[in-house]
Amino acid sequence: MNRTSRSIASALVAAGLVLGLGACSEIADEAAKQVDKEVNEQYEVTYEISGKGIDSIDYHVDGGDATKPKIEKVTKPTLPWKKTVKLRGLLPPGVLPVAVDPAGVEMSCKITYQGKVIAEETAKGMAAATGCIAVSPVAG
Repeated sequence: MNRTSRSIASALVAAGLVLGLGACSEIADEAAKQVDKEVNEQYEVTYEISGKGIDSIDYHVDGGDATKPKIEKVTKPTLPWKKTVKLRGLLPPGVLPVAVDPAGVEMSCKITYQGKVIAEETAKGMAAATGCIAVSPVAG
């Protein structure tokens, strides 16, 4: 191969790399936009707790992040208890009622998103803690 042929071949390879990397860059940009949308999108869920003898309820609220959510607490709640909160992005909705009573306790929790139950649990016993946690409904 002469020098001119090698130069042409090198130019074609370089052009192919540029075009290929440009296409990859467009795909990466689109993926980044989708992640940004999901991370920043707000959504509402409703937590519901029913039962008897519940000492406290911990629940996720907006703030923090998916690996370390912000948690609020209600002690000695009036039952049934219901709370609608706004969350953001990939933050999972979660609620945890806790009770200890030698006479026995029973409890149930439910998380609703757009009218659909996305998590539901029940527990009974002298000491009970049942949690409802769901995957973020906006996570694609």
